[in-house]
Amino acid sequence: MKPKFLFPYWTRYLGWVLVFAHIPVMMIGKYYGLDDHHSNSDALFNNGHLLFIGTALLMAIGLFLVAFSRERIEDEQIAQLRLDSLRWAVFINYIVLIICLIFFNDTHHILLMNLWVPLLFFIIRFQWMLFRNNRLIKKDGQL
Repeated sequence: MKPKFLFPYWTRYLGWVLVFAHIPVMMIGKYYGLDDHHSNSDALFNNGHLLFIGTALLMAIGLFLVAFSRERIEDEQIAQLRLDSLRWAVFINYIVLIICLIFFNDTHHILLMNLWVPLLFFIIRFQWMLFRNNRLIKKDGQL
């Protein structure tokens, strides 16, 4: 079965580079005081807003590449794990989104959370399920 709509395996590494590049860019921006996006609310593209857009895009594109890159061996079991993990990620995202909309007023942080939580949870759950399956396969092979 040829998986459709998945990036090549190597894009996972590019994604991790983008995710980790987000951290120094954000720290440099905070050091130079560029993270205050509320200081000049008249200008749409002030320095704080551009820093926010840049760091959010680095993180989002990086997580997207990591989440949707092929595995070395892509079979039906991997596809089922991917689908199940995606379903759980959507469930968790909506639960977190509903809780945040009820209890918090800061839409800026709710946007960031809604942008990253599904991808982060998908990556974590998918990798955990792959680890568990590989461990079970190794355990069954040793018996």
